[in-house]
Amino acid sequence: MAKEKSESLQRLIDLANSQKRIRYPNVPDYALPKQSYSTTDANGLTKAIVDFIDLSGGWATRISVEGRYIESLGHRIPSSVKKGTADIHACYKGLHLSIEVKIGKDKQSDQQKDVQNSIQKAGGHYFIARNFDDFYNWITTIS
Repeated sequence: MAKEKSESLQRLIDLANSQKRIRYPNVPDYALPKQSYSTTDANGLTKAIVDFIDLSGGWATRISVEGRYIESLGHRIPSSVKKGTADIHACYKGLHLSIEVKIGKDKQSDQQKDVQNSIQKAGGHYFIARNFDDFYNWITTIS
C-alpha cells in the first residue's frame, strides 16, 4: 500500500505540477511527468524546501561549504563560504531566511549555532528543518 503524502508535501507537488503546466502549455496533461519528492534524506529535503520557496514566489539557493577538487592541481581548494553557514539561503516575502537541514540525529555544530545567533541578531529568520511538514508550518507562520 502506498504511503499517503502529507498535506504540505501535496501542496508542493501541486505547485510544481502547476508550474510545469504553465511552462509547457502545448504538452497534453497525460504527457507531463508528475512531480514527486522524497524528503527522507538531506538532499531530498533540501530540494523540496528550495523548490517550495522558488515556486511560492521567493528565491532560494543551496549553499555548499565544501571546497572543490581541482584534478589538474591534485588537491582540494577550500570554499570561501563562512563555516557554519546554513544549507539554504532564501528571500521570501521580503524576509531573509537561513535554513539548516538536519536529518535523524544530526545536530548543529558550534559554528552553526554562532551563525544562527548572528542571523537572528541581524533581523533574519533561521530555521532547523528536520522534515518538510515542520518547515511548511514554520514558513506559513512567518509570512
